[in-house]
Amino acid sequence: MNVLLIPDAFKDSLSANDVSDAMRRGVLEFNPQSQILHIPASDGGENFLNSVKHYIDSLAEKECETVDPLGRPIRAGYLYSETTKTAFIELAKASGLELLTYAERNPLQTSTIGTGIQIRDAMQIGATTIYIGIGGSATNDAGMGIAQALGFQFRDAEGNILNAAGSNLSSVHLVIEPENNFSNISFFAINDVLNPLFGPNGAAFTYAKQKGASSEDTMKLEQGLRQFSEVIHSELKKDFANLPGSGAAGGAAFGLKSFLNAEYISGVSFILKLARFQKLIFSEKIDVIITGEGCIDQQTAFGKLVYGVANEVRDKNIPVLAICGKLNLHPREVKSLGLHKVAQLYHPDQEDGYSFTHATELIQQRTLDLLKELDLR
Repeated sequence: MNVLLIPDAFKDSLSANDVSDAMRRGVLEFNPQSQILHIPASDGGENFLNSVKHYIDSLAEKECETVDPLGRPIRAGYLYSETTKTAFIELAKASGLELLTYAERNPLQTSTIGTGIQIRDAMQIGATTIYIGIGGSATNDAGMGIAQALGFQFRDAEGNILNAAGSNLSSVHLVIEPENNFSNISFFAINDVLNPLFGPNGAAFTYAKQKGASSEDTMKLEQGLRQFSEVIHSELKKDFANLPGSGAAGGAAFGLKSFLNAEYISGVSFILKLARFQKLIFSEKIDVIITGEGCIDQQTAFGKLVYGVANEVRDKNIPVLAICGKLNLHPREVKSLGLHKVAQLYHPDQEDGYSFTHATELIQQRTLDLLKELDLR
């Protein structure tokens, strides 16, 4: 039996590699003679740089002084090719949720300035092409922080300079552009979702809660995103609020598009292309694919890794199994994603937090269970 493992990280629990290792043990428990392949993957969020580095080993690791989502000094890395003048930046390295404790998470106060500083550093060393993986953010500032770090100024109705933060989006009345229009640099936003900037499926209503926002905070952020997009339309003549994907990373994708004319690229497609995925599944005669992520829900179909993997083999007659921390979909919705079967770690009879503290062993067991149901040997 030839098995391909391609899971995402389980947020706040296990890295993608840890998940893959647990799945591997489950596969070998089912069939010790199994041939197992693992694709380091990312949908643009956490693990983006590790995935890119795996497939492009000529990249040099760079590091610069920057700030975290609350403006505290940190050092964060990115990848760079001197030969092609290409940089790869992971937004989560400087603006990620994992950099903050639960008590510190507040998208009204956080910003993407740290990521903007990294972009600036890459440009200073000569980058002319910059790829930015934009998942896993702690922010909801519509890329205001990135723009501020690159020289854009934002002013309120009285002409006062505003610092980037979700709480200041609704106060912006004027945008002053820097002298450099960045037209000599190509930017690509490696984007893992299809959400617009605002609305029921927008950045605030979809993601702000998991970043620490209360219901009242979410309403403020929603209003801020609407107001900010109107100002950008008026001041810069850019109107990307409804473009699918603009809501990614708290609207950072919108900012990258509006301020830097970034092109959106599917994170899943980007990594799978680097991995030569289609060629791999045939050359290795893959019998079953196992993927997974922390939660499989309505957002999974908006471009998440699990959906992207299943979609790649929808017409290939290769069963795709998935393991998740929590499943919030009806069986017919699971089928519509292209998944053969899904197993969740959560069980209502277990105490809260059990699936987090025992994730490794549960993933191994769920992998074994799914393969037994599929009965491939």
